[in-house]
Amino acid sequence: MLQISTPKTNELAIDGKIKSLIELNEFVTWQAKHFGITQKLTSTITAFDRPLHFRDEQLKGAFKYIIHDHYFKTYNSTVVMKDIFRFQSPLGFVGKLVDEIILTKYLTKLLVDRNKTIKEYAETEKWRSVLS
Repeated sequence: MLQISTPKTNELAIDGKIKSLIELNEFVTWQAKHFGITQKLTSTITAFDRPLHFRDEQLKGAFKYIIHDHYFKTYNSTVVMKDIFRFQSPLGFVGKLVDEIILTKYLTKLLVDRNKTIKEYAETEKWRSVLS
């Protein structure tokens, strides 16, 4: 789904669980282009309480850390997803400045755009293409 929902960054799963749905303690390495630079990020699923919550955390990558929680709750037969995305760049004060000035806005837009695509797939028959 990540490859479909982030076309501007050319996401590509290159190692780990690259086919089908990822489970607890499995990992995947993504390659993508951000700010004109091809980067790799390896993350693992560290918490999984289907269908209510899962957490992915960076194992290797450009950040000091990334922790991304996904929560799902049903309200009157409508599923609502809530993302909590925490990250920090390396390089101390300089990294914090880059986070504040550039990366928070960039990553928020990336997640909002991604979630719009996920919503479209979840609310139509398109979701079937992800599982095949």
